[in-house]
Amino acid sequence: MQQRKSSASGRPSGTDGSDFSYRMVVDSRYTKVAKGKSRLSALIITQAAIQLIGVLCTYLLTSKEEGLNTLAISSASACLFSLFIGDLGRKRSRVNFLRVSMVASSMAILISVFSVVKTNSALEVIKNPIDWETKKFELLEIAHFLLGLLVQIFLVSTIISLIGNMSPPKKAS
Repeated sequence: MQQRKSSASGRPSGTDGSDFSYRMVVDSRYTKVAKGKSRLSALIITQAAIQLIGVLCTYLLTSKEEGLNTLAISSASACLFSLFIGDLGRKRSRVNFLRVSMVASSMAILISVFSVVKTNSALEVIKNPIDWETKKFELLEIAHFLLGLLVQIFLVSTIISLIGNMSPPKKAS
């Protein structure tokens, strides 16, 4: 019995390379899912960091007489919860978890919009560039909101792409 030895070219003996058309090819949607999952993982981590920074900024901006901004805190907690659900959906390839995460995190961003609009000081700071030196934390809050909104747009588009690639292809009738 003669054992097969691999040749120097890295090709196993017994094949001349002409059988490439019979070999299995990975469907492109599986590679798209893998890339989408890794992109989603990075976006989830980024959005979680942005939300934690937002909670820190909210805590620093809180004065004794006003109390905590409950809209900002509830927005951050809802967003962190939805990111947790999204991470579970990403790891387990659950389309329904990804959908719930997308809707819940978008609602959390909308609550964040109401929180920024509710505090008129943020809008006043934008109108008066002269006060920017004294209102650094308000500017930081606005930058936090805009960065979170930008990451949310990428997050939603990635989830939509991932859901489309995870779903089985439609059969032609």
